[in-house]
Amino acid sequence: MPVRSKALSSVRPRPLRARTYTGTPRNLATLARVLRSGGLVAAPTETVYGLAANALDADACKHIFLSKARPQTDPLIVHIEAIADLAKLAVVNPAALVLAKIFWPGPLTLVLPKTALVPAIVSAGLPSVAVRMPAHPLFRRLLRLAGVPLAAPSANPFGYVSPTTAQHVRDGLGDKISHILDGGPCSVGLESTIVDLRQPARPRVLRPGAITRAQLEQALGVPVLAPARRRTPATAVAQIAPGLLTRHYSPRTPVQLHTRLTTREVSSGDPREAWVFIAKPPVLRGKNIHWFDHRGDLPRVAQRLFALLRELDQAGFTRLHIELAPGRAGLADAINDRLRRAAAI
Repeated sequence: MPVRSKALSSVRPRPLRARTYTGTPRNLATLARVLRSGGLVAAPTETVYGLAANALDADACKHIFLSKARPQTDPLIVHIEAIADLAKLAVVNPAALVLAKIFWPGPLTLVLPKTALVPAIVSAGLPSVAVRMPAHPLFRRLLRLAGVPLAAPSANPFGYVSPTTAQHVRDGLGDKISHILDGGPCSVGLESTIVDLRQPARPRVLRPGAITRAQLEQALGVPVLAPARRRTPATAVAQIAPGLLTRHYSPRTPVQLHTRLTTREVSSGDPREAWVFIAKPPVLRGKNIHWFDHRGDLPRVAQRLFALLRELDQAGFTRLHIELAPGRAGLADAINDRLRRAAAI
């Protein structure tokens, strides 16, 4: 049966003081022991920083939900070190193996029927599991040393802007967790693409990311369905994968989206509101004028998206006006997915 939402906010973990570790062999060995003993470690992946625990330890995974104030209806992604580990956690089909061999390690998550080894809390009580093999070298070394698969959602309070640096983790969870592994800024900056392969003849993207539908179709040789238009507004029902709620990745400052921002629109706007362009505007200047990338290069926009949202959220603006990325496919789709969820009310 699907796990129903539980009120976790009433359970307050003992206040902690997070220590930040560099990726030395000694530190990695220490953090691997923490994970094997049921503890939590915030660690970098190429997408965003994750809050990791032994994915086979239900009690350890419960502490992820408590630390993030995350509803148990939102499942966790399980991270593995080798493709051979996939069959221990999931019922593997040929389509899954094709994608794993092409895109792993990398920012792609596969949803498959789960094995009995995966605790119910990891999958929101559903008979499926989300699995990926990360590419970040420190996370891969941590996986190897820990010797267990690691469940690792984004290392931030549930629903807030995802962390892409160790400092972002400290800002959000520094008094809730004890260990943060600093691996520098995340290179991709957006959460992984999630593809549903429970019916391998009808693959569907559940969450867009850096790996695009076009790439998946080329690899599989069949059409890949787009994300369903229906979005879930609340956390009361178990989700097949994370990142599907209508409101997510959200700053506290209200966000208003625009297909294109114009000079006239910005010039006549409220100076207490921030205006965020995809590329640097040629004329406009001011403390409330911002952009994701000087040239509007979409990989750089994705890489800086969450960091800039966090920066502006702390700057005292009354509203953030944000320009959508141009286009309806590829990386633009992933960027705009995050922005639309950030702006949802």
